[in-house]
Amino acid sequence: MSLLRGVISGFGEVAAQAHFPGWHARNDVSLRAIHDPVAARRHVAINLGLNLRVYDDLALMLDGESPDFVDITSPPAFHADAARLALNAGAHVLVEKPLCLNLIEFQQLAALARARSCVLMCAHNWQFAPAYKRAHELISSGRIGDPRYVSLIRLRGHPAGAIPTNPHAGDSSKGTGLSTSGERWRLDANTGGGILLDHGWHTFYLLHRLLGLGAPPDPNAASRGPMTLSAHLSYPRGSTVDDLADLRLMTTHGPLANIHVSWRSPVRRTSATLFGDQGLLEIEGDRVILATRDGSMEDHSVEDAPDDSYHRPWFADLTSLFVDAIAEGPDGPLVRRNHAEVHFALAATAAARASNDDKSAAKSLL
Repeated sequence: MSLLRGVISGFGEVAAQAHFPGWHARNDVSLRAIHDPVAARRHVAINLGLNLRVYDDLALMLDGESPDFVDITSPPAFHADAARLALNAGAHVLVEKPLCLNLIEFQQLAALARARSCVLMCAHNWQFAPAYKRAHELISSGRIGDPRYVSLIRLRGHPAGAIPTNPHAGDSSKGTGLSTSGERWRLDANTGGGILLDHGWHTFYLLHRLLGLGAPPDPNAASRGPMTLSAHLSYPRGSTVDDLADLRLMTTHGPLANIHVSWRSPVRRTSATLFGDQGLLEIEGDRVILATRDGSMEDHSVEDAPDDSYHRPWFADLTSLFVDAIAEGPDGPLVRRNHAEVHFALAATAAARASNDDKSAAKSLL
């Protein structure tokens, strides 16, 4: 494949600390330009000192650069419009999660991508977290047998970006060394904020991947029967943005998953429990323990960089996945799997909101 010409749209913390250094490290990609409508973030891009062109208008950047791909890292409410512009310009598109805000938008964007022969993917970076890569390997090799249940817990004290930080100042290999923090979009419903869309999205695609759930239009491919979801969402006083979500997924065979995500915790913690008919996996940070039916305990723990909100070390795998997907084409297996995860995450998000509105009545995932 020839050198890919890329641009970034939206230069907040996740772009500055993860996406930009990830692309910049590749020798098969030439990052040409950055777009952001916010002057302070354009100044951060300019101060990189890398002769990148910087734009305040996405359409002008697309017209001026004619990129092979666009990496969209703006707040969620702007994802669909930005992706539509990029696809209509003939560019492949990688979008930070959530890809968009509802299934109708996604179906329209997926159809447009196919019509334009372009790859459209969502940046599902937690599949490359070492602990969850190891868990997927163990499950895929049959170590827990038929996967039957997963519990995913994500505890945080506040949303990413709510407290100004500059974790990699002075180390350009781990980020820009320049802070764009203080961003508050996660606390604003108008920009796609709330913990269900933020951390909940990660849990949905991880659940889909780890349990081997089916892809639409065959939602029962894993022979689990129809799924329902009940949810409780909680909001701070006077806020329209959820900061806690407690979810339960059921099938005709019983509980499939429990998910709890919160910005109210005094400590940061990411943990999971998964079991099948032959074994159980416990994940606590980088610690991975397999307990088998015969009573043996195996330590499959991993090493990872210190936990933060942007996960720079994982982005190399994500860039490789996207480049491989471009080589496969818009109908390749990588895109199909990603779209199945997006479809599931959007369906689960809609069901969770509907369930909460109906006082935790279970809703079908369509």
